[in-house]
Amino acid sequence: MDPEFQKAMQRNPHLADYVNDFRQKTGSVPKFVVSLSKDLEIENVNVVLPVGDPVFIHLYGTKEMGEARYYAIEPKLNNKEQKMYDQIMETILEKSENEPVPASESELKDMITKLLNKCVEIGSGADLPDEGQKPGILEMIIPKNKKVLLTQLEYNKILYHIERNIIGSGPLEPVIRDPYLEDIHSIGVSGVSIVHKVLDMMQTDITFGSEDRLDQWLRSMSERIGRPVSDSHPIADGALPDGSRINIIYSPDISRRGSSFTMRKFSETPVSVIQLIDWGAFSVEMAAYMWMCLENGMSIFFSGETASGKTTMLNACLSFVNPKAKIFSSEDTAEVQPPQTVWQQLITREEGPPDSRVDTFTLLKAALRSRPNYIIVGEIRGVEGAVAFQGMQTGHPVLATFHASAITKMIQRLTGDPINVPATFIDNLNIGMILQAVYRKGKFLRRCLSIEEIQGYYEEAGGVVTRAVFQWDPETDTHNFRGLNNSFILEDKIATKLGYEDKREIYNDLFLRARILEEMRKRKIDDYYEVNDILVNFYRHGVDGLPFPV
Repeated sequence: MDPEFQKAMQRNPHLADYVNDFRQKTGSVPKFVVSLSKDLEIENVNVVLPVGDPVFIHLYGTKEMGEARYYAIEPKLNNKEQKMYDQIMETILEKSENEPVPASESELKDMITKLLNKCVEIGSGADLPDEGQKPGILEMIIPKNKKVLLTQLEYNKILYHIERNIIGSGPLEPVIRDPYLEDIHSIGVSGVSIVHKVLDMMQTDITFGSEDRLDQWLRSMSERIGRPVSDSHPIADGALPDGSRINIIYSPDISRRGSSFTMRKFSETPVSVIQLIDWGAFSVEMAAYMWMCLENGMSIFFSGETASGKTTMLNACLSFVNPKAKIFSSEDTAEVQPPQTVWQQLITREEGPPDSRVDTFTLLKAALRSRPNYIIVGEIRGVEGAVAFQGMQTGHPVLATFHASAITKMIQRLTGDPINVPATFIDNLNIGMILQAVYRKGKFLRRCLSIEEIQGYYEEAGGVVTRAVFQWDPETDTHNFRGLNNSFILEDKIATKLGYEDKREIYNDLFLRARILEEMRKRKIDDYYEVNDILVNFYRHGVDGLPFPV
Protein backbone atom coordinates (compact mmCIF):
# COMPACT_ATOMS: atom_id res chain seq x y z
CA MET A 1 0.00 0.00 0.00
CA ASP A 2 1.11 3.55 -0.74
CA PRO A 3 3.09 4.90 2.28
CA GLU A 4 1.17 8.20 2.08
CA PHE A 5 -2.10 6.25 2.18
CA GLN A 6 -0.93 4.43 5.31
CA LYS A 7 0.06 7.73 6.97
CA ALA A 8 -3.32 9.23 6.07
CA MET A 9 -5.12 6.27 7.69
CA GLN A 10 -2.98 6.56 10.81
CA ARG A 11 -3.91 10.25 11.13
CA ASN A 12 -7.56 9.58 10.31
CA PRO A 13 -8.98 6.41 11.93
CA HIS A 14 -12.32 6.90 10.14
CA LEU A 15 -10.48 6.56 6.80
CA ALA A 16 -8.89 3.30 7.95
CA ASP A 17 -12.31 1.99 9.06
CA TYR A 18 -13.81 2.92 5.69
CA VAL A 19 -11.03 1.24 3.69
CA ASN A 20 -11.23 -1.93 5.81
CA ASP A 21 -15.02 -2.12 5.37
CA PHE A 22 -14.68 -1.57 1.63
CA ARG A 23 -12.01 -4.28 1.36
CA GLN A 24 -14.24 -6.76 3.19
CA LYS A 25 -17.21 -5.98 0.91
CA THR A 26 -15.41 -5.89 -2.45
CA GLY A 27 -12.04 -7.60 -1.93
CA SER A 28 -10.22 -4.56 -3.34
CA VAL A 29 -8.36 -1.56 -1.95
CA PRO A 30 -8.72 1.89 -3.52
CA LYS A 31 -5.69 3.58 -5.02
CA PHE A 32 -4.57 6.71 -3.17
CA VAL A 33 -4.09 9.69 -5.53
CA VAL A 34 -3.56 13.40 -4.92
CA SER A 35 -4.80 14.42 -8.38
CA LEU A 36 -7.06 12.89 -11.01
CA SER A 37 -6.19 12.02 -14.58
CA LYS A 38 -8.47 13.22 -17.37
CA ASP A 39 -8.40 9.61 -18.65
CA LEU A 40 -10.35 8.14 -15.71
CA GLU A 41 -13.03 5.73 -16.88
CA ILE A 42 -16.50 5.69 -15.33
CA GLU A 43 -16.63 1.87 -15.39
CA ASN A 44 -13.12 1.32 -14.09
CA VAL A 45 -12.30 3.70 -11.27
CA ASN A 46 -11.41 3.02 -7.63
CA VAL A 47 -9.47 5.92 -6.12
CA VAL A 48 -9.37 7.87 -2.86
CA LEU A 49 -8.62 11.57 -3.16
CA PRO A 50 -7.58 13.67 -0.13
CA VAL A 51 -9.30 17.07 -0.02
CA GLY A 52 -7.90 18.27 3.31
CA ASP A 53 -7.78 16.22 6.54
CA PRO A 54 -10.02 14.75 7.82
CA VAL A 55 -12.00 14.60 4.55
CA PHE A 56 -11.46 12.25 1.60
CA ILE A 57 -13.42 11.40 -1.55
CA HIS A 58 -13.83 7.85 -2.86
CA LEU A 59 -14.67 7.47 -6.56
CA TYR A 60 -15.74 3.93 -7.36
CA GLY A 61 -17.21 2.42 -10.51
CA THR A 62 -17.19 -0.97 -12.23
CA LYS A 63 -18.55 -2.39 -15.47
CA GLU A 64 -21.25 -4.17 -13.49
CA MET A 65 -22.34 -0.92 -11.84
CA GLY A 66 -22.39 0.87 -15.19
CA GLU A 67 -21.48 4.17 -13.56
CA ALA A 68 -19.18 5.60 -10.93
CA ARG A 69 -20.42 6.60 -7.49
CA TYR A 70 -19.17 9.41 -5.27
CA TYR A 71 -18.59 8.65 -1.58
CA ALA A 72 -17.66 11.27 1.02
CA ILE A 73 -15.33 10.00 3.77
CA GLU A 74 -15.43 12.15 6.88
CA PRO A 75 -15.68 11.58 10.66
CA LYS A 76 -19.20 10.51 11.57
CA LEU A 77 -20.86 10.90 14.97
CA ASN A 78 -22.49 7.89 16.59
CA ASN A 79 -25.61 8.31 18.72
CA LYS A 80 -23.67 9.00 21.90
CA GLU A 81 -21.40 11.53 20.19
CA GLN A 82 -24.38 13.21 18.51
CA LYS A 83 -26.00 13.77 21.91
CA MET A 84 -22.76 15.24 23.25
CA TYR A 85 -22.44 17.39 20.14
CA ASP A 86 -25.97 18.79 20.55
CA GLN A 87 -25.35 19.64 24.21
CA ILE A 88 -21.97 21.21 23.49
CA MET A 89 -23.37 23.26 20.61
CA GLU A 90 -26.13 24.60 22.82
CA THR A 91 -23.58 25.66 25.43
CA ILE A 92 -21.26 27.23 22.85
CA LEU A 93 -24.10 29.25 21.36
CA GLU A 94 -25.07 30.53 24.80
CA LYS A 95 -21.49 31.49 25.69
CA SER A 96 -20.86 33.10 22.29
CA GLU A 97 -23.25 35.94 23.17
CA ASN A 98 -20.59 37.30 25.54
CA GLU A 99 -17.80 37.15 22.95
CA PRO A 100 -16.79 39.95 20.55
CA VAL A 101 -17.96 39.49 16.95
CA PRO A 102 -15.15 37.79 14.98
CA ALA A 103 -13.72 39.92 12.17
CA SER A 104 -12.50 36.98 10.07
CA GLU A 105 -12.92 33.25 9.57
CA SER A 106 -9.68 32.55 11.45
CA GLU A 107 -10.94 34.58 14.44
CA LEU A 108 -14.22 32.63 14.33
CA LYS A 109 -12.29 29.35 14.38
CA ASP A 110 -10.25 30.53 17.35
CA MET A 111 -13.41 31.55 19.20
CA ILE A 112 -15.06 28.16 18.53
CA THR A 113 -12.00 26.31 19.82
CA LYS A 114 -11.83 28.51 22.91
CA LEU A 115 -15.52 28.01 23.74
CA LEU A 116 -15.29 24.27 23.06
CA ASN A 117 -12.36 23.97 25.46
CA LYS A 118 -14.44 25.70 28.14
CA CYS A 119 -17.14 23.05 27.69
CA VAL A 120 -15.10 19.86 27.55
CA GLU A 121 -12.26 18.02 29.17
CA ILE A 122 -10.03 15.47 27.47
CA GLY A 123 -9.96 12.15 29.28
CA SER A 124 -10.31 8.42 28.74
CA GLY A 125 -14.11 8.29 28.56
CA ALA A 126 -17.29 10.30 28.16
CA ASP A 127 -20.09 11.23 30.53
CA LEU A 128 -22.82 9.76 28.35
CA PRO A 129 -23.54 6.00 28.13
CA ASP A 130 -22.13 3.93 25.31
CA GLU A 131 -24.15 3.47 22.15
CA GLY A 132 -26.70 0.72 22.66
CA GLN A 133 -26.83 1.16 26.41
CA LYS A 134 -30.19 2.50 27.56
CA PRO A 135 -29.57 5.79 29.41
CA GLY A 136 -31.42 6.88 32.49
CA ILE A 137 -33.17 10.26 32.64
CA LEU A 138 -30.37 11.84 34.69
CA GLU A 139 -27.70 10.44 32.40
CA MET A 140 -29.26 12.20 29.42
CA ILE A 141 -28.69 15.62 30.96
CA ILE A 142 -25.25 17.18 31.18
CA PRO A 143 -25.19 19.86 33.88
CA LYS A 144 -24.33 23.20 32.33
CA ASN A 145 -21.65 23.90 34.94
CA LYS A 146 -19.96 20.54 34.35
CA LYS A 147 -17.47 19.89 31.58
CA VAL A 148 -18.15 17.05 29.17
CA LEU A 149 -15.47 14.35 29.35
CA LEU A 150 -14.27 13.38 25.86
CA THR A 151 -11.59 11.16 24.45
CA GLN A 152 -9.14 12.84 22.09
CA LEU A 153 -10.81 11.11 19.14
CA GLU A 154 -14.27 12.29 20.22
CA TYR A 155 -12.92 15.83 20.70
CA ASN A 156 -11.45 15.86 17.17
CA LYS A 157 -14.70 14.58 15.63
CA ILE A 158 -16.90 17.06 17.49
CA LEU A 159 -14.59 20.00 16.69
CA TYR A 160 -14.69 19.03 13.00
CA HIS A 161 -18.50 18.92 12.98
CA ILE A 162 -18.83 22.24 14.81
CA GLU A 163 -16.49 23.99 12.36
CA ARG A 164 -18.11 22.18 9.43
CA ASN A 165 -21.61 23.32 10.40
CA ILE A 166 -20.84 26.87 11.57
CA ILE A 167 -18.05 27.96 9.21
CA GLY A 168 -18.20 25.37 6.45
CA SER A 169 -20.99 23.98 4.33
CA GLY A 170 -22.47 21.38 6.67
CA PRO A 171 -23.07 17.98 5.04
CA LEU A 172 -21.80 19.40 1.74
CA GLU A 173 -18.35 20.18 3.14
CA PRO A 174 -16.64 17.20 1.42
CA VAL A 175 -17.85 18.11 -2.06
CA ILE A 176 -17.21 21.82 -1.52
CA ARG A 177 -13.57 20.95 -0.79
CA ASP A 178 -13.30 18.81 -3.93
CA PRO A 179 -11.31 20.73 -6.58
CA TYR A 180 -12.94 18.63 -9.33
CA LEU A 181 -16.49 19.66 -8.46
CA GLU A 182 -18.47 21.91 -10.80
CA ASP A 183 -22.13 21.81 -9.76
CA ILE A 184 -24.19 20.37 -6.92
CA HIS A 185 -27.87 19.58 -7.38
CA SER A 186 -30.03 18.33 -4.55
CA ILE A 187 -33.67 17.34 -4.33
CA GLY A 188 -34.95 16.42 -0.88
CA VAL A 189 -32.98 14.96 2.02
CA SER A 190 -30.71 12.51 0.20
CA GLY A 191 -30.96 13.35 -3.51
CA VAL A 192 -27.55 15.02 -3.78
CA SER A 193 -25.87 14.67 -7.17
CA ILE A 194 -22.88 16.50 -8.62
CA VAL A 195 -21.30 17.39 -11.93
CA HIS A 196 -17.68 16.23 -11.78
CA LYS A 197 -14.99 17.77 -13.99
CA VAL A 198 -13.66 14.34 -14.98
CA LEU A 199 -16.52 11.87 -14.48
CA ASP A 200 -19.51 14.11 -15.33
CA MET A 201 -22.82 13.53 -13.48
CA MET A 202 -22.52 11.40 -10.34
CA GLN A 203 -24.76 10.35 -7.46
CA THR A 204 -23.38 10.85 -3.96
CA ASP A 205 -24.01 9.20 -0.59
CA ILE A 206 -24.46 12.58 1.11
CA THR A 207 -27.59 13.10 3.17
CA PHE A 208 -28.99 15.86 5.35
CA GLY A 209 -30.56 13.26 7.65
CA SER A 210 -34.05 14.72 7.93
CA GLU A 211 -36.36 17.35 6.44
CA ASP A 212 -35.82 19.56 9.49
CA ARG A 213 -32.03 19.48 9.07
CA LEU A 214 -32.34 20.18 5.34
CA ASP A 215 -34.67 23.15 5.97
CA GLN A 216 -32.34 24.45 8.68
CA TRP A 217 -29.37 24.21 6.28
CA LEU A 218 -31.25 26.00 3.50
CA ARG A 219 -32.27 28.81 5.85
CA SER A 220 -28.66 29.15 6.97
CA MET A 221 -27.35 29.31 3.38
CA SER A 222 -30.02 31.84 2.35
CA GLU A 223 -29.03 34.07 5.27
CA ARG A 224 -25.40 33.90 4.14
CA ILE A 225 -26.37 35.31 0.74
CA GLY A 226 -28.54 37.96 2.38
CA ARG A 227 -31.81 36.65 0.94
CA PRO A 228 -33.56 34.60 3.66
CA VAL A 229 -36.08 32.02 2.48
CA SER A 230 -39.38 31.21 4.13
CA ASP A 231 -42.73 29.72 3.21
CA SER A 232 -43.84 33.15 1.97
CA HIS A 233 -40.55 33.80 0.09
CA PRO A 234 -39.47 30.31 -1.02
CA ILE A 235 -37.00 31.15 -3.80
CA ALA A 236 -33.58 32.75 -3.37
CA ASP A 237 -30.58 33.17 -5.64
CA GLY A 238 -27.21 34.68 -4.84
CA ALA A 239 -23.52 34.25 -4.10
CA LEU A 240 -22.03 32.70 -0.97
CA PRO A 241 -19.03 34.33 0.75
CA ASP A 242 -16.60 32.14 -1.24
CA GLY A 243 -18.25 33.26 -4.50
CA SER A 244 -20.14 30.02 -5.17
CA ARG A 245 -23.58 30.63 -6.65
CA ILE A 246 -26.62 29.01 -5.05
CA ASN A 247 -30.27 28.86 -6.06
CA ILE A 248 -32.73 27.67 -3.40
CA ILE A 249 -36.31 26.44 -3.78
CA TYR A 250 -37.41 26.08 -0.18
CA SER A 251 -41.10 25.24 -0.11
CA PRO A 252 -42.34 21.67 -0.72
CA ASP A 253 -45.50 23.31 -2.13
CA ILE A 254 -43.35 24.42 -5.08
CA SER A 255 -40.68 21.70 -5.12
CA ARG A 256 -42.96 18.67 -4.72
CA ARG A 257 -40.16 16.14 -4.16
CA GLY A 258 -38.73 18.18 -1.30
CA SER A 259 -36.86 21.43 -0.89
CA SER A 260 -34.08 21.68 -3.44
CA PHE A 261 -31.07 23.72 -4.38
CA THR A 262 -28.43 24.05 -7.07
CA MET A 263 -24.94 25.29 -6.29
CA ARG A 264 -22.27 26.20 -8.81
CA LYS A 265 -18.86 26.10 -7.22
CA PHE A 266 -16.62 29.14 -7.41
CA SER A 267 -12.97 28.66 -8.33
CA GLU A 268 -10.67 31.02 -6.46
CA THR A 269 -8.12 30.81 -9.27
CA PRO A 270 -9.65 31.28 -12.73
CA VAL A 271 -8.95 28.78 -15.48
CA SER A 272 -6.21 30.06 -17.80
CA VAL A 273 -6.37 30.22 -21.59
CA ILE A 274 -3.56 27.65 -21.73
CA GLN A 275 -5.64 25.19 -19.71
CA LEU A 276 -8.58 25.74 -22.05
CA ILE A 277 -6.31 25.10 -25.04
CA ASP A 278 -4.97 21.92 -23.39
CA TRP A 279 -8.54 20.75 -22.75
CA GLY A 280 -9.46 21.33 -26.38
CA ALA A 281 -12.02 24.07 -25.64
CA PHE A 282 -10.43 26.19 -28.34
CA SER A 283 -7.20 26.32 -30.36
CA VAL A 284 -4.08 28.49 -30.04
CA GLU A 285 -5.14 30.38 -33.19
CA MET A 286 -8.57 31.08 -31.67
CA ALA A 287 -6.94 32.28 -28.46
CA ALA A 288 -4.57 34.49 -30.45
CA TYR A 289 -7.54 35.90 -32.37
CA MET A 290 -9.32 36.74 -29.10
CA TRP A 291 -6.09 38.33 -27.88
CA MET A 292 -5.96 40.60 -30.95
CA CYS A 293 -9.63 41.54 -30.57
CA LEU A 294 -9.52 42.28 -26.84
CA GLU A 295 -6.26 44.18 -27.19
CA ASN A 296 -7.95 46.42 -29.74
CA GLY A 297 -11.26 47.17 -28.05
CA MET A 298 -13.71 44.81 -29.76
CA SER A 299 -17.10 44.10 -28.16
CA ILE A 300 -17.67 40.36 -27.67
CA PHE A 301 -20.55 38.21 -26.42
CA PHE A 302 -19.74 34.76 -25.01
CA SER A 303 -22.89 32.86 -25.90
CA GLY A 304 -24.14 29.35 -25.26
CA GLU A 305 -26.54 27.18 -23.33
CA THR A 306 -26.44 26.57 -19.58
CA ALA A 307 -23.16 25.03 -18.32
CA SER A 308 -21.42 25.55 -21.67
CA GLY A 309 -18.44 27.36 -20.06
CA LYS A 310 -19.33 30.96 -20.94
CA THR A 311 -18.11 32.60 -17.72
CA THR A 312 -15.02 30.37 -17.58
CA MET A 313 -14.07 31.42 -21.11
CA LEU A 314 -14.80 35.09 -20.39
CA ASN A 315 -12.62 35.09 -17.27
CA ALA A 316 -9.76 33.34 -19.06
CA CYS A 317 -9.84 35.78 -22.00
CA LEU A 318 -9.80 38.83 -19.70
CA SER A 319 -6.03 38.30 -19.39
CA PHE A 320 -5.82 39.54 -23.01
CA VAL A 321 -7.18 42.98 -22.08
CA ASN A 322 -4.55 45.68 -21.55
CA PRO A 323 -3.42 45.52 -17.88
CA LYS A 324 -3.81 49.32 -17.64
CA ALA A 325 -7.43 49.24 -18.79
CA LYS A 326 -10.18 50.59 -16.53
CA ILE A 327 -12.78 47.85 -16.07
CA PHE A 328 -16.38 48.10 -14.87
CA SER A 329 -18.40 44.92 -14.24
CA SER A 330 -22.13 44.71 -13.61
CA GLU A 331 -23.63 41.42 -12.35
CA ASP A 332 -26.44 39.84 -10.38
CA THR A 333 -23.97 37.43 -8.80
CA ALA A 334 -20.22 38.08 -8.59
CA GLU A 335 -18.57 35.73 -11.09
CA VAL A 336 -16.20 37.69 -13.35
CA GLN A 337 -12.61 38.07 -12.17
CA PRO A 338 -10.64 40.59 -14.24
CA PRO A 339 -6.91 40.65 -13.43
CA GLN A 340 -6.66 44.38 -14.18
CA THR A 341 -5.80 46.59 -11.19
CA VAL A 342 -8.45 49.24 -11.89
CA TRP A 343 -11.65 47.24 -11.62
CA GLN A 344 -14.95 48.58 -10.33
CA GLN A 345 -17.19 45.64 -9.36
CA LEU A 346 -20.91 46.48 -9.32
CA ILE A 347 -23.56 44.08 -7.98
CA THR A 348 -27.33 44.41 -8.24
CA ARG A 349 -29.49 44.72 -5.11
CA GLU A 350 -32.80 42.92 -5.54
CA GLU A 351 -34.05 42.89 -1.94
CA GLY A 352 -35.49 45.67 0.19
CA PRO A 353 -37.98 48.45 -0.54
CA PRO A 354 -38.57 49.12 -4.26
CA ASP A 355 -36.89 52.54 -4.09
CA SER A 356 -33.67 51.00 -2.74
CA ARG A 357 -33.34 48.23 -5.34
CA VAL A 358 -30.64 48.49 -8.00
CA ASP A 359 -30.88 46.48 -11.21
CA THR A 360 -28.39 45.78 -14.00
CA PHE A 361 -29.98 48.53 -16.13
CA THR A 362 -29.19 51.14 -13.44
CA LEU A 363 -25.65 49.83 -12.91
CA LEU A 364 -24.88 49.98 -16.62
CA LYS A 365 -26.05 53.60 -16.83
CA ALA A 366 -23.77 54.44 -13.88
CA ALA A 367 -20.85 52.62 -15.52
CA LEU A 368 -21.25 54.60 -18.76
CA ARG A 369 -20.73 57.86 -16.85
CA SER A 370 -17.40 56.64 -15.49
CA ARG A 371 -15.54 56.43 -18.82
CA PRO A 372 -14.37 52.81 -18.51
CA ASN A 373 -12.19 51.14 -21.14
CA TYR A 374 -14.28 47.99 -20.89
CA ILE A 375 -17.72 47.20 -19.50
CA ILE A 376 -18.45 43.60 -18.50
CA VAL A 377 -22.03 42.46 -18.04
CA GLY A 378 -22.36 39.16 -16.17
CA GLU A 379 -25.34 38.15 -18.28
CA ILE A 380 -27.65 40.09 -20.58
CA ARG A 381 -31.29 39.05 -20.23
CA GLY A 382 -33.49 42.10 -20.68
CA VAL A 383 -33.63 45.85 -21.18
CA GLU A 384 -30.05 46.24 -19.93
CA GLY A 385 -29.05 44.84 -23.34
CA ALA A 386 -30.19 48.06 -25.00
CA VAL A 387 -28.01 50.07 -22.59
CA ALA A 388 -25.04 47.81 -23.39
CA PHE A 389 -25.49 48.57 -27.09
CA GLN A 390 -25.72 52.28 -26.34
CA GLY A 391 -22.38 51.89 -24.57
CA MET A 392 -20.89 50.25 -27.67
CA GLN A 393 -22.22 53.10 -29.84
CA THR A 394 -20.46 55.65 -27.64
CA GLY A 395 -17.14 53.83 -27.92
CA HIS A 396 -17.20 51.61 -24.81
CA PRO A 397 -16.28 48.00 -25.63
CA VAL A 398 -18.68 45.60 -23.91
CA LEU A 399 -18.10 41.97 -22.91
CA ALA A 400 -21.01 39.84 -21.76
CA THR A 401 -22.32 36.32 -21.44
CA PHE A 402 -25.54 35.47 -23.23
CA HIS A 403 -27.91 32.50 -23.46
CA ALA A 404 -28.16 31.42 -27.10
CA SER A 405 -26.84 28.31 -28.83
CA ALA A 406 -26.10 29.87 -32.26
CA ILE A 407 -25.30 33.28 -33.72
CA THR A 408 -28.71 33.43 -35.45
CA LYS A 409 -30.51 32.72 -32.18
CA MET A 410 -28.38 35.30 -30.40
CA ILE A 411 -29.39 37.97 -32.91
CA GLN A 412 -33.04 36.89 -32.69
CA ARG A 413 -32.99 37.30 -28.90
CA LEU A 414 -31.21 40.64 -29.09
CA THR A 415 -33.69 42.09 -31.58
CA GLY A 416 -36.80 40.62 -29.93
CA ASP A 417 -38.60 41.25 -26.64
CA PRO A 418 -37.58 42.22 -24.03
CA ILE A 419 -34.15 43.42 -25.24
CA ASN A 420 -35.34 45.09 -28.47
CA VAL A 421 -32.05 46.21 -30.00
CA PRO A 422 -32.77 47.52 -33.54
CA ALA A 423 -31.32 45.18 -36.17
CA THR A 424 -29.45 48.12 -37.69
CA PHE A 425 -27.54 48.54 -34.40
CA ILE A 426 -26.35 44.93 -34.14
CA ASP A 427 -23.03 45.66 -35.87
CA ASN A 428 -21.96 47.61 -32.77
CA LEU A 429 -21.33 44.12 -31.43
CA ASN A 430 -18.23 42.80 -33.19
CA ILE A 431 -17.96 39.13 -32.26
CA GLY A 432 -20.06 36.28 -30.94
CA MET A 433 -18.26 33.27 -29.48
CA ILE A 434 -20.59 30.26 -29.42
CA LEU A 435 -19.89 27.66 -26.73
CA GLN A 436 -21.55 24.35 -25.96
CA ALA A 437 -21.32 21.35 -23.66
CA VAL A 438 -21.10 18.27 -25.90
CA TYR A 439 -20.89 14.51 -25.50
CA ARG A 440 -18.29 12.98 -27.78
CA LYS A 441 -17.32 9.30 -27.70
CA GLY A 442 -18.86 8.93 -24.25
CA LYS A 443 -17.09 11.93 -22.74
CA PHE A 444 -18.53 15.22 -21.55
CA LEU A 445 -16.64 18.10 -23.18
CA ARG A 446 -16.94 21.86 -23.46
CA ARG A 447 -16.11 23.27 -26.84
CA CYS A 448 -16.16 26.60 -28.64
CA LEU A 449 -18.35 25.73 -31.64
CA SER A 450 -17.52 28.87 -33.57
CA ILE A 451 -16.31 32.43 -33.48
CA GLU A 452 -18.58 34.62 -35.61
CA GLU A 453 -17.84 38.12 -36.84
CA ILE A 454 -20.78 40.50 -37.20
CA GLN A 455 -20.42 42.64 -40.32
CA GLY A 456 -23.68 44.54 -40.10
CA TYR A 457 -27.24 44.86 -41.28
CA TYR A 458 -27.73 44.72 -45.05
CA GLU A 459 -31.22 45.30 -46.38
CA GLU A 460 -30.40 43.53 -49.65
CA ALA A 461 -29.29 40.48 -47.66
CA GLY A 462 -32.48 40.55 -45.64
CA GLY A 463 -30.86 40.97 -42.23
CA VAL A 464 -27.62 40.88 -40.27
CA VAL A 465 -24.62 39.38 -42.10
CA THR A 466 -22.16 37.32 -40.05
CA ARG A 467 -18.96 35.49 -40.93
CA ALA A 468 -17.60 32.37 -39.17
CA VAL A 469 -13.83 32.78 -38.74
CA PHE A 470 -13.40 29.60 -36.68
CA GLN A 471 -15.51 26.47 -36.59
CA TRP A 472 -15.34 23.25 -34.60
CA ASP A 473 -15.25 19.94 -36.50
CA PRO A 474 -16.98 17.32 -34.30
CA GLU A 475 -15.56 14.42 -36.34
CA THR A 476 -11.92 15.28 -35.63
CA ASP A 477 -12.46 17.46 -32.54
CA THR A 478 -10.40 20.24 -34.12
CA HIS A 479 -11.04 23.90 -34.89
CA ASN A 480 -10.69 25.17 -38.45
CA PHE A 481 -9.48 28.72 -39.17
CA ARG A 482 -11.93 29.64 -41.93
CA GLY A 483 -11.16 33.35 -41.64
CA LEU A 484 -7.50 33.17 -42.67
CA ASN A 485 -6.98 36.06 -45.12
CA ASN A 486 -10.73 36.60 -44.95
CA SER A 487 -11.41 38.19 -41.54
CA PHE A 488 -13.60 41.29 -41.53
CA ILE A 489 -12.64 42.23 -37.95
CA LEU A 490 -8.90 41.70 -38.35
CA GLU A 491 -8.59 43.40 -41.72
CA ASP A 492 -11.31 46.05 -41.84
CA LYS A 493 -11.42 46.94 -38.13
CA ILE A 494 -8.12 46.23 -36.39
CA ALA A 495 -5.64 46.57 -39.30
CA THR A 496 -7.34 49.80 -40.37
CA LYS A 497 -7.20 51.13 -36.79
CA LEU A 498 -3.48 50.28 -36.53
CA GLY A 499 -2.70 51.92 -39.88
CA TYR A 500 -1.41 48.90 -41.82
CA GLU A 501 -0.78 49.65 -45.50
CA ASP A 502 -1.15 45.94 -46.29
CA LYS A 503 -4.05 44.69 -44.17
CA ARG A 504 -2.90 41.08 -44.57
CA GLU A 505 0.10 41.83 -42.34
CA ILE A 506 -2.31 41.70 -39.40
CA TYR A 507 -2.15 37.90 -39.63
CA ASN A 508 1.57 38.04 -38.79
CA ASP A 509 0.60 39.67 -35.49
CA LEU A 510 -1.97 36.95 -34.89
CA PHE A 511 0.49 34.11 -35.58
CA LEU A 512 3.11 35.73 -33.33
CA ARG A 513 0.61 35.60 -30.47
CA ALA A 514 -0.27 32.02 -31.40
CA ARG A 515 3.44 31.07 -31.12
CA ILE A 516 3.65 32.71 -27.70
CA LEU A 517 0.62 30.74 -26.46
CA GLU A 518 1.89 27.51 -28.01
CA GLU A 519 5.28 27.99 -26.34
CA MET A 520 3.55 28.41 -22.96
CA ARG A 521 1.56 25.25 -23.64
CA LYS A 522 4.69 23.26 -24.58
CA ARG A 523 6.50 24.48 -21.47
CA LYS A 524 3.45 23.60 -19.34
CA ILE A 525 3.03 27.19 -18.16
CA ASP A 526 -0.68 26.97 -17.46
CA ASP A 527 -1.21 28.57 -14.05
CA TYR A 528 -3.56 31.54 -14.45
CA TYR A 529 -1.27 34.00 -12.68
CA GLU A 530 1.89 32.83 -14.48
CA VAL A 531 0.12 33.12 -17.82
CA ASN A 532 -1.19 36.57 -16.92
CA ASP A 533 2.28 37.76 -15.86
CA ILE A 534 3.71 36.74 -19.24
CA LEU A 535 0.92 38.57 -21.08
CA VAL A 536 1.45 41.69 -18.95
CA ASN A 537 5.19 41.67 -19.71
CA PHE A 538 4.45 41.31 -23.42
CA TYR A 539 2.20 44.37 -23.23
CA ARG A 540 4.99 46.34 -21.54
CA HIS A 541 8.09 45.15 -23.40
CA GLY A 542 6.99 43.21 -26.47
CA VAL A 543 8.86 40.00 -27.32
CA ASP A 544 11.80 41.23 -25.21
CA GLY A 545 9.60 40.79 -22.14
CA LEU A 546 8.98 37.09 -22.79
CA PRO A 547 10.83 34.46 -20.71
CA PHE A 548 11.43 32.36 -23.84
CA PRO A 549 12.27 32.92 -27.53
CA VAL A 550 9.51 32.81 -30.17
